[in-house]
Amino acid sequence: MSTPSWEEFADLALTRVRAAGAEYGDIRIQHSMIEQIRGEDRRIASMRDAEDSGFGIRVLYHGAWGFAASSILSLEEVPRIANLAVEIAKGSASIATEKVRLAEEPVYHDRIVTSVRIDPRTVSLERKTGLLMETMEILHGQPGIVRSRADIWWRRDHKRFVSTEGTVLDFDLSAANGGIEATALSDGRFATRSFNTPYLRQGYELIEEARLPQEASRVAKQAVEKVKAPVVDAGQYDLVLDPEHLSLTMHESCGHPSELDRALGYEANFAGTSFLTPDTRGTFHFGSPQVTLVADNTEPGTLAATGYDDDGVACQTWDIVRNGVFVGYCTNREVASRIGETRSRGSNRADSWGSVPIVRIANIGLAPGEATLDQLIGDVKRGIYIEGHGSYSIDQRRYNFQFGGDAFWLIENGRRTHMLRDVIYHGITPEFWNRCDGIADRTFRQQHGFITCGKGQPVQSGWMTHAASPARFRRVQVIRGERGT
Repeated sequence: MSTPSWEEFADLALTRVRAAGAEYGDIRIQHSMIEQIRGEDRRIASMRDAEDSGFGIRVLYHGAWGFAASSILSLEEVPRIANLAVEIAKGSASIATEKVRLAEEPVYHDRIVTSVRIDPRTVSLERKTGLLMETMEILHGQPGIVRSRADIWWRRDHKRFVSTEGTVLDFDLSAANGGIEATALSDGRFATRSFNTPYLRQGYELIEEARLPQEASRVAKQAVEKVKAPVVDAGQYDLVLDPEHLSLTMHESCGHPSELDRALGYEANFAGTSFLTPDTRGTFHFGSPQVTLVADNTEPGTLAATGYDDDGVACQTWDIVRNGVFVGYCTNREVASRIGETRSRGSNRADSWGSVPIVRIANIGLAPGEATLDQLIGDVKRGIYIEGHGSYSIDQRRYNFQFGGDAFWLIENGRRTHMLRDVIYHGITPEFWNRCDGIADRTFRQQHGFITCGKGQPVQSGWMTHAASPARFRRVQVIRGERGT
């Protein structure tokens, strides 16, 4: 007996949805492959090679949503799941106080494929594990290193989206990542230093071009320097932040507040409402005039550049903050009209076939300036240069925050001198961004992304990329962390 096609699945599901009298319905069918190899302390600690398949049906009935999903890919299962989604939508409609109205969107027929030069499946397991083993040996070659980590990750998603409006989309999306970490010990104290490739929509070429063994020597030496570095003295410093560090700062202080469902109070999980309420749009000074934050879900290789979102809306580019003023949100077809917009920004995404699509952060990036990194540092008398991600905390409105980092250097009279440790800076989001007075030019721009952005209940993991060049912030309050970061 032949396996039913995804086209048959979609036709059967949406026929049921239409017959039930729903004003809208869609189906997402997905098959995912994931590979992860993790090395620890000169050994391969774990390997994961997994596949996952299923489908989800979403129904809008009398202005209320219903959703149901199944991992059983059979034509007998489709009517049951479609009927269940309709039943849930009818139940929701019976108690709904506000009807959902979807923003208009053209009908599309398209296929989106990630550009991959080296398919990870064509690279032998021996070659992959050999790379990790070689990298860990180099890390441990530095005296003082007591722990190491090296890993490779890859995922590929085949997906079909079909709606009752006539949109049919096929996706073949890949993403990859690799990273290393070294932990040093000195006088009973530990410190870690890491290097990570960005999560990007590429193939194994991302891993090869990262040159993990060459990075390992630098990472190990800096871990040893970090563990022996002096503790920072609390006080005000000018900060110069590298692109990887800025990716987290932008994500937490700008990305989440710009999700319109949070701003409207519809979503409050995971430290989630927003101080950027709709009345602030177009008038609120989020940052200095140098600060322009652009949402770009079209840039090749970035995680949210999937061609279309899970509403079937084409990916777009728009401003979140323009010359310091807050001007735009991340939206979907359901909430766009709440702020008078006639079209969604295409930011509705689900993390699997079994999840309901929700508003997610776009690929938000900091527009480049005109300086060089040396110029940014050269105009600092007393400051700190920060690289990488560390600890962070932010309140439920995304207003008060504190951030750590992976590595810190003291800046004295225009030059980096020595490493510091236990650096934490804190502030209030708009005050912090209004202290930005310099951004490096496009030649320094880097992309860094996330695949573990938590939101919703049940929780979903969102994917997005945040690009930036190094930026300088004046007179930021720094405190001493309780332990190394």
